[in-house]
Amino acid sequence: MAISTLIRPFFPSLPHAQDTMPADASASPDSPVYRQPGFVPFLASRLCAVFAMQIQAIVVAWQVYDITHDPLTLGYVGLAQFLPMVLLLLPAGDVVDRFDRKRILQLSWAAQALCSVLLILLSLEQPDSPLPFYAVLVLFGAARAFTGPTLQSLLPQIVPRDQLGKAIAVNSSIMKIGVIGGPMLGGLLYAFGPTLTYSVNLACFLVAQLALAGVPVRYAFERVQTDDTAWQRFTAGIHYIRNKPVILGVISLDLFAVLFGGIVALLPVYAHEILHVGPEGLGALRSSIAIGAFLMGLYLGVRAIKRHAGMIMFAAVAVFGIANLVFALSHWFWLSFGALLIAGAADMISVYVRLTLLQLATPDEMRGRVNAVNMLFIGASNELGEFESGVTASWFGTVPAAVIGSVGTLAIVGIWMWSFPVLRHADRLDGVEEEPPAPSRPEPAGKSA
Repeated sequence: MAISTLIRPFFPSLPHAQDTMPADASASPDSPVYRQPGFVPFLASRLCAVFAMQIQAIVVAWQVYDITHDPLTLGYVGLAQFLPMVLLLLPAGDVVDRFDRKRILQLSWAAQALCSVLLILLSLEQPDSPLPFYAVLVLFGAARAFTGPTLQSLLPQIVPRDQLGKAIAVNSSIMKIGVIGGPMLGGLLYAFGPTLTYSVNLACFLVAQLALAGVPVRYAFERVQTDDTAWQRFTAGIHYIRNKPVILGVISLDLFAVLFGGIVALLPVYAHEILHVGPEGLGALRSSIAIGAFLMGLYLGVRAIKRHAGMIMFAAVAVFGIANLVFALSHWFWLSFGALLIAGAADMISVYVRLTLLQLATPDEMRGRVNAVNMLFIGASNELGEFESGVTASWFGTVPAAVIGSVGTLAIVGIWMWSFPVLRHADRLDGVEEEPPAPSRPEPAGKSA
């Protein structure tokens, strides 16, 4: 590894030799997506970062609950990450569209690596309050505000447009390896202490930086200079999605379905008090969701959704709600594991439809801001959903809270099918009509064709 590669993120004036690859040196657009220059290193860098984030999530949740034994504090874990994301995502989207996306990603991962260092120090101190952990998670959430839209916007600059659908499927599937292995590894490493676990986090972020340094940005786009105010630039993504009923419907469906049906925040309580499986079992439960998503991602990579995309998505979200309901009522570990596996597979269909629609419908110069809005919805459904689960569990109890959320997901499916007929009639992902086709009228009798 050249010294210039290691120091380049801190010295922008250094040339990027690999970023200015001549066109004739690159792979043909018709080549398999994994042969596209930079795609495999990009996957490797993302995979390492996902491993780090998943390991951290499992250990922080267990440490906080071990300190307090209060499910509400697990909700605060999600809230501490969500609030800075809410405040920074729209400005982050504007930054992503105006500056070097690769360098933004490097800096955001560097901030997350700093969080790993701080968590190591906290574990050595062994505080008797979760507040220091929340403070670190606020910084972590602020860094993630830039990571999400940058990752989604950078991929179309690495692979050609006609390979983008395949790249999304492969990328989503491979990332599930980290989501599967991260919680399991975190649960196993926790037996040796949180300090070692967070040290592995730090190592993963450093490897991610090294892999990203070798990724060429092959497809540049012309940044449009406008006289818009900062607020107009920040909100451009919102206006774009609001004027696309299909995209608005699919994103908001995913938001509210996961917001009410997400039970990830309650997994430490289930593992600790209901299933009695310890941190290793908690890691397995977290991984089961990703296993289901990984298998479904592989299937979609081979058999992509070609027709009836809208109804398939509604059916998948309904299955997600039913699977969560089974988990909520289960007291048997393997039944719980299987229910979460099915929920993960169903959720992967929603992710696939949403990301494919967004990437194919969004202009290059708008990707950062549109993906920032998408990440805002994802953050609301995940982190804010964890807070909602923690609050309802504190009010009604763990099992009733999980049941209420699962039934709420099924209700959301019915409401959205009625509220978004354009999504219900959506057919092909690469050519979705904004309005359902009008029924044909029979010609009046006696009128010639």
